[in-house]
Amino acid sequence: MNSSPKYAAVLFDCDGVLVDSERLTNTVLWEMLNELGWQISREECVSRFVGKMLRDEADVIEEQSGFRIDAQWLSEFRGRRNDALEASLEAIPGVAEAVRALDTAYPGRLACASSADRSKINLQLQKIGLLDAFDGRIFSGMELPQSKPAPDVYLAAANALGVDPVKTAVIEDSPTGVTAGVAAGAHVLGFCPDSPVHQRPEALEGVGAHEIFTAMDQLPGLLLH
Repeated sequence: MNSSPKYAAVLFDCDGVLVDSERLTNTVLWEMLNELGWQISREECVSRFVGKMLRDEADVIEEQSGFRIDAQWLSEFRGRRNDALEASLEAIPGVAEAVRALDTAYPGRLACASSADRSKINLQLQKIGLLDAFDGRIFSGMELPQSKPAPDVYLAAANALGVDPVKTAVIEDSPTGVTAGVAAGAHVLGFCPDSPVHQRPEALEGVGAHEIFTAMDQLPGLLLH
């Protein structure tokens, strides 16, 4: 195998793909929902909320708890979440090596396209030492009219890189994100490690993932000729 790129660009989701943040973030959310009176299990919290923006889930939270989440509650959530990330965040195993290899083959054509707020994305990439790999190519769905599962953030990333989204590869780990990548016309690779906060392969294949992989050391081989 040589190292020539198979795609025009590679667009990475962040949470669950680059950083092992879903466990930490979901624990904070689980705690706060229980504080509101919703006795949701950790497993249901993962299945309901991973890959989604909390502001879009206000109706279901109100239905289950009787509390309408507001800006103050979301601010408290972000603060507690960020404290947990600062204290304990780790990279997805093998992702630093995979990204560095791909950065060599795709110079200036790697992007991070996440539903998260920009401050969280930056915090996380800085924490794992990969901020420079995506410098100037970070896109937040919160800054666009619609976040995932709409394709806006992937279309914005492709447009900024000057490439046709149909010629890009998207790396995702949630049905919401896979749906967004497919809607953008990209070739979507679903990341499904054996983890309590990641999806089963059939969940991602069911919404259109084109390929499934289970470890980051497999990724360069899937994206290079």
